[in-house]
Amino acid sequence: MNPLHIANLPLATNLFLAPLAGYTTLPFRWCMREVGGFGLATTELVHARSLLEKNRRAFELIETRPDDSPLSVQLFGPVAEEVRDAAVWLEEQGADAIDINMGCPVEKVIKIGAGAAMLKDPKKTGAFVRTVTQAVKIPVTVKTRLGWDQTQLDAPVLAPILEDAGVAALTIHGRTRAEAFRGSVDLEGIRSVVESVQAMPVFGNGDVCDAATAKRMLEETGCAGLVIGRGALTNPWVFHHIQAGLLGQPTPPEPPLVERVAFMTRHFERAVQQRGEHLACTQFRKTIDWYAKSFGPCRPLRLAMKELNSRQHYYHLVGQFLEYRNQHPLPPRENPPAVDSVSV
Repeated sequence: MNPLHIANLPLATNLFLAPLAGYTTLPFRWCMREVGGFGLATTELVHARSLLEKNRRAFELIETRPDDSPLSVQLFGPVAEEVRDAAVWLEEQGADAIDINMGCPVEKVIKIGAGAAMLKDPKKTGAFVRTVTQAVKIPVTVKTRLGWDQTQLDAPVLAPILEDAGVAALTIHGRTRAEAFRGSVDLEGIRSVVESVQAMPVFGNGDVCDAATAKRMLEETGCAGLVIGRGALTNPWVFHHIQAGLLGQPTPPEPPLVERVAFMTRHFERAVQQRGEHLACTQFRKTIDWYAKSFGPCRPLRLAMKELNSRQHYYHLVGQFLEYRNQHPLPPRENPPAVDSVSV
C-alpha cells in the first residue's frame, strides 16, 4: 500500500475503485468516499459520442460532486477523434484523468469496434490512443483484458505500444474477453504484462476481495497497485481490510449488519435523489444481489427486492428483515465475505 503518481496526478494509495457499468454510479461512489481507503475512483463507461451530443444519460453517468475526487472518467467508442474531443471537453470540465475502456466484453460494445475489440489490432489501437494522449494534459489511462481468448493473449504485445503512445497507467483484468467474469484470474498473465513495459504502472484487477487475495496479486504479478470492483460491491470496507493486511495489522472487525444495511440505505436514498424514485428502485432490483452476499441468509429480502417499486416499499422490506434478524441473530463472523460465487 503506497502513495503514487499517475503522470501529474498524485494519489494517496495504490488501491483504486474500479469502474463497473450500472454500479459505480455517483450515489455509490459518494457512499464509498465516506468509507474511504482508496486513491482513485472511475465512472462507469460512457460513450464518447453521447457526451459530444450532450445526451442526458451520458451527463448522468459523469455526474459528480466536489468530494468525489480524484475522479477518472471512463470513455469508450470506436472513433479516435470522438474520444479525443470528449477527453478535451472533460478536461475543461475538471476531470482528473481519462480512462479508455478496452476490456468490456458486452456484445453491443464489441460489435461497434470498442471495448475488448480494440485488443485485436494493437498497432491500430496504439495510434488511436496517441490521438487522445496528445490532446490533453491530464493523465490518459487504459483498462483492458489479457486478450480476446486463450489463443490470443494480446495484452503483453499491446502494453508497450500503449506506453509508447503516452498512456500513463494500464489496468489489466486477468481474464480474456471470452471468459468475461467466469473462472479465476490469470496472475501469471498479468505478470507477463507487467514485465512487458519499461516504466508505465500496471495495475491488477479481478478476484481481489480481501487482504490475502490482494497480497497474492501484488506478490505474484509485481503490479503497482490494485483496482477493485466486485469486492467493494459486496464489502464497502474492503479497502480498509486490505490496507490493514498489507501493513501487517489485524483486520478491522467486520461491520455489523445494521451498519451494512445503513450503507445500503444511504446508497438507495442518494440514488433516489439523483435519478428519481422509479429508476432508483429499478437499479436496486439488481444491486441487492451484491449487498445480500454480506447479510447472511436473506433470501426473502433478496427476492422481494426484485419487485421493489417505491421508497415506502424499500423501508417496509428492510424493516421486516431487520426485525427478523433481531429475533434470529447470526453468530459473528471474523472475516468479510468473499465474492467467488458472485458474477455480473
